[in-house]
Amino acid sequence: MKSGNSKKNPGTNFQVAWKKWDNLVLDVLGPMGDEIVRRIRPADGERILDIAAGTGEPGLTIAAMIPRGKVVITDLAEDMLKVAVENAARRRISNIETKACDVCDLPFADNHFDAISCRFEFMFFPDMELAAREMFRVLNPGGRMATSVWNVPEKNFWVTATMGTIQRNMELPPNPPGAPGMFRCCKPGLMKEIFEAAGFKNVTETTVPSLLRSGTVETYWNMMTEVGAPIVAALSKADVAMKEKIRREVFEVVARRYPGEVAIDASALVISAEK
Repeated sequence: MKSGNSKKNPGTNFQVAWKKWDNLVLDVLGPMGDEIVRRIRPADGERILDIAAGTGEPGLTIAAMIPRGKVVITDLAEDMLKVAVENAARRRISNIETKACDVCDLPFADNHFDAISCRFEFMFFPDMELAAREMFRVLNPGGRMATSVWNVPEKNFWVTATMGTIQRNMELPPNPPGAPGMFRCCKPGLMKEIFEAAGFKNVTETTVPSLLRSGTVETYWNMMTEVGAPIVAALSKADVAMKEKIRREVFEVVARRYPGEVAIDASALVISAEK
């Protein structure tokens, strides 16, 4: 849902929204973060890099597991990292460092980290192959890496309920093939191919399901229209009447599938590898 870790800084527009919805976002992303942590097997005393971490996860969870180690939390947006620092202070986690940087030009020496985590941003990197090579470069020999990307649209109704409705009502230009986007990395085997080309070995891919437990359709709509960058961008081109039509149809399609408490299907792929 973030705007991506590209050369262009996403700015401060989403900082307040992400802080507001952090608990709900972390809940739906939790199973993927847990699988990433399981895959990289953090050990106390290690130095670990968390790429494009936004408000701090899974880097903060990893840091709490390795009190004598260190986690470097990165993101392109400095304002997002300020929230990560606030979250660390609230949880009394002190063994972290934050760094605003681009994954395609990591400001770290070769063979510098024991493990790398990267939760839900790979599909937005402008050059995924270069990003994978940079991750390989800064990882120690024998080091572990794990990342997550969204699975196919059919398994992510939490996205398609809104974006599908927008696309049905508005003439949006199609995303060019291979361009950054939510489902850019869902093709089976694509991520394995990218990481193997970068030099990684023992590449594995696991499907991880989750639920967006918004409780109500209104909460779901409010969150998506505040932190979903593609949704915010699309709705900014709609007039008041069109926005209301889209809102009404989203409420209808979600309520039809979830007539009671709203807990919307989500699914991701977690890819792990070693150097």
